[in-house]
Amino acid sequence: MATPFVKTDWLKARLDAPDLIVLDASWYLPAQGHDAAAEFLAGHIPGAVRFDIDAMSDEGSRLPHMLPRPEVFASRMRALGIGDGMGIVVYDGMGLFSAPRVWWMLRTYGVREVAILEGGFPAWVASGGPVEEGEGRRRDRRHFTARLDNGAVADAGDIARALETGSAQVVDARSAPRFRGEEAEPRPGVRPGHMPGARNLHYGALQIDGKLKDEAALRAAFAAAGVDLDRPVITTCGSGVTAAVVSLALETLGRPARALYDGSWSEWGSDPNRPVATGPV
Repeated sequence: MATPFVKTDWLKARLDAPDLIVLDASWYLPAQGHDAAAEFLAGHIPGAVRFDIDAMSDEGSRLPHMLPRPEVFASRMRALGIGDGMGIVVYDGMGLFSAPRVWWMLRTYGVREVAILEGGFPAWVASGGPVEEGEGRRRDRRHFTARLDNGAVADAGDIARALETGSAQVVDARSAPRFRGEEAEPRPGVRPGHMPGARNLHYGALQIDGKLKDEAALRAAFAAAGVDLDRPVITTCGSGVTAAVVSLALETLGRPARALYDGSWSEWGSDPNRPVATGPV
């Protein structure tokens, strides 16, 4: 498999490199009962900067953590001390949950030297990696250029055309009960169910112990969900976070996703003009 990951030993040996920055991309659903900001203060990888997915989103959108305009993203990256030409390592507090979303965001804005810490913060601690408390060191502003790859971002119209024409498979990373409409959606005004014709592959089926499964297991998971790896895929989920786990898995298999639906079910399910299906596919 092609790997967008680095291991804990690799990062330990490079923590002091001036051209490398580590981002704590921890983010949690309300039901998970975590406070990402408090956890960062309690302990993070030395020198890491907290990357707040919500603070880096389009504040003018009614939808959660949508991508901001390129100039806004660039300004916020500069304020974090992230600049052109730097290598970036991203991790999260669950091992592999929200870090892929930030990996996808960075790549979508033109960053190529970005990797995910395999196993995330749990693996770092388990390996005996040092931990730093507090807000962390403030970095000087750097110049950052955001070059948005519009083709990597799908909207509702793209999804509708893909489902109607079969030009791409739509793969939903939500849990099976949510996909089938057996559970209420966590966001008010969002109908239960799924896009007619979409496939369901829960992001958790692609990982074990906070790491992606091996190639054979990943291929088996996609096959079990009815996904043909030789055809284009657009990933989606509840709000565009765990869809990136599916995109990451496709990347490692050498079958990069065509795009990620940024609005995801938060947009589709709240639009009364969009069709909704329930039950199994």
